[in-house]
Amino acid sequence: MAAEILLAVLWIGLSAYVLFAGADFGGGVWDLIAGGSERGRPERAQIEHSIGPVWETNHVWLIFVLVVTWTGLPPVFAALASTLYIPLTLAALGIIARGAAFAFRKASTALWQQRLFGATFAFSSLVTPFFLGTVAGAIASFRVPPGLAKGDLVTSWLNPTSLISGGLAVGVAAYLAAVYLTRDAERGGQPELAERFRRRALAAGAVVGVLSGGGLAVLHADAPRLFTELTSGRGLPLLVVSIAAGLASMVLLWRRAYVAVRATAALAVVGLLWGWGVGQYPHLLPGVDLDEAAATGSVLVASLASLGVGALLLLPSLWWLYATFQREHAPDARDR
Repeated sequence: MAAEILLAVLWIGLSAYVLFAGADFGGGVWDLIAGGSERGRPERAQIEHSIGPVWETNHVWLIFVLVVTWTGLPPVFAALASTLYIPLTLAALGIIARGAAFAFRKASTALWQQRLFGATFAFSSLVTPFFLGTVAGAIASFRVPPGLAKGDLVTSWLNPTSLISGGLAVGVAAYLAAVYLTRDAERGGQPELAERFRRRALAAGAVVGVLSGGGLAVLHADAPRLFTELTSGRGLPLLVVSIAAGLASMVLLWRRAYVAVRATAALAVVGLLWGWGVGQYPHLLPGVDLDEAAATGSVLVASLASLGVGALLLLPSLWWLYATFQREHAPDARDR
């Protein structure tokens, strides 16, 4: 039972990372296509204003997921880290480059420096979720066997399921960012900017819908076990919830219900993520189930107790941080 609880806690952390850090990455995607330095200035100012106070905090969830996997599922961590070290390293470099560029762009005064760091920030925001998505695709298609570097170092993450998962990760990030930014712009008294992000959210939502449908077709050919669980097994109810929430989000965006759409957009993404998790459970790696991969009972109990104590300190702090920067205030006029 402790192993199941730990896995559920891990998936909650992964969901939080997708919802919060994913939106940060998506902000960088919209930064990339915002336009020239003058035409794109309002959008970039809003993006910086929205993610500036919280972008470092959001990666706490990634660290949380890694630590829980390492302590609670050590054989899985060893197999993933050794077989998938190329995309994981590229994702880590992307996170580092993105954070440094974001900080340096705000501190730079020369136009060429702002452009250089801005391009680095935007490009890293695009490729990082892609590589993280390829890792998810490798796990979902059972291309990571147990043991140290037992899987192919290239085809394990360069395959149909990984590529569609990488594209879907970028699309989801862009979609969440556009949804969140509509409300931020409206709250800041910029209805024209909110309308711009609304149109982009609608477009990104349509792309994510197409990629999700394409992903099911790829799973049918490349990962038939997971496809069966998602379409007729345990993952089906969650997939239905995801589809229903996604359609509701498009309606709410069309009606400019910017507060409500945040909840339905998040539910659509979480439904898809948990549908995958429930559909694959209890198989973590080829031939390795949860009971076989989990650490000893004493380690699991100690880990869960530590997580409970840490949550009492972390969650209120995060709530206070997000609530503080969701109050009514607009970007500095100098940034517009």
